[in-house]
Amino acid sequence: MFIKRYGQGERVFFGLHGWSGTHRTFEPLVPFLPPDATLYAVDLPGSGRSPRLASLDQESLSRAIAEAVNGLDADAITFIGNCSGAIQGLAALPAFAARVERLVLIDPFAFTPWYFRLFVLPVFGRYAYYSTFANPLGRWIANLSLKRHRTEETDLTESFGRIDHASVYRYLELLTQIDGIDQFAWIRHPIDIVHGERTFGAVRVSIERWKRIWPQARTFELAGAGHLPILEATEQLSRIIFNP
Repeated sequence: MFIKRYGQGERVFFGLHGWSGTHRTFEPLVPFLPPDATLYAVDLPGSGRSPRLASLDQESLSRAIAEAVNGLDADAITFIGNCSGAIQGLAALPAFAARVERLVLIDPFAFTPWYFRLFVLPVFGRYAYYSTFANPLGRWIANLSLKRHRTEETDLTESFGRIDHASVYRYLELLTQIDGIDQFAWIRHPIDIVHGERTFGAVRVSIERWKRIWPQARTFELAGAGHLPILEATEQLSRIIFNP
């Protein structure tokens, strides 16, 4: 996978983007990167500058993520998972857990909401997905309908205009196949869960579910932010990530 490095510090952070994202998801954080920190951000297979895998399933994806982490020149990292990148990172965690000293999960879903599951229904789902996300008018309508969950300056569907839709659709299918979060209850690392004040109701429900399996988790609400805290509350988020 393509990996972009920012900074040269000894404290190492590894960022995994969410659905429709790339390594550039984390670029807003770079101006706030402390001198003693390094941030690695990847493009998942089929995203940005990373080629598709021959066959994208959960096992091969987890293996690719683990290889990226284990290939870093670092004994200890802070893992940052944005949105669905949080789930994908947790699924891969058993292969690199010994190298992780802390987890930061940004607006993480603990389940796939019904409105995402509609897009993977037989026949109808794929048509609905492409009509909504591969069509400029569909994206405009979707972004307008989601204005309660974003700031005026951000666009929740803008990134879908420059992606490999076949890969992104496959990622959505994989997310719907992850069977509950009890499989992650073994994790006892320090965990920070960060969400926007105006995020989706499903994220708020998810946070309560995360807290039930992780009593050690801390939660942070970012004032004024929606579902895109990296863009909408960059400075607030940076303080939590880089200066815990």
